[in-house]
Amino acid sequence: MSGIKAEYVGSAVKPDQYPRDALPEIALAGRSNVGKSSLINRLVNRRKLAHTSSKPGKTQTINFYKIDDRFYLADMPGYGFARVSKAVKAAWGRMIEHYLTNRKELRGIVHIIDLRHPPTADDRQMYDWLKHIGLPAIVVATKADKISRGRWQAHLKQVREGLSLRPGDPLILFSAQTGQGKEELWRAIREWL
Repeated sequence: MSGIKAEYVGSAVKPDQYPRDALPEIALAGRSNVGKSSLINRLVNRRKLAHTSSKPGKTQTINFYKIDDRFYLADMPGYGFARVSKAVKAAWGRMIEHYLTNRKELRGIVHIIDLRHPPTADDRQMYDWLKHIGLPAIVVATKADKISRGRWQAHLKQVREGLSLRPGDPLILFSAQTGQGKEELWRAIREWL
């Protein structure tokens, strides 16, 4: 997919700040620093649409990106080890839960996991919760370029087992550096739309 039109349209912490044009939305969830912004930038072939940071916890709002005037990518705050207060984490949790359970425009969740490490307790909790509320979810294992190709299957197995994925549950190997998995993810997003 070349020539993708993508624009940042705003950030939200409460529902009255969400886009109002009723276009479908795809949310991105994952731990702090897992590569959500890099994934967005690779998907739309832009270097700096979504701002990346080496500092965990940079995204503190739900950031909406309009894609081809057809749908939104909703980048949610990372969960996990962000260096923020318990009160801020609790507020993020409520904001994310409200968005995921009440947003009728939401079509699916791209749940992003770092391929290099076994899924954390937070990753498992998020995946189990997504299944529990019945939202369509795809697990995307990022940072594939940081591991040798020969180790991919062992690391994917670790992700599958760590999240208790069932046969047929989608799992995409992804690299923002090389574009590995980009077309596969686009196919999945198009199916949701």
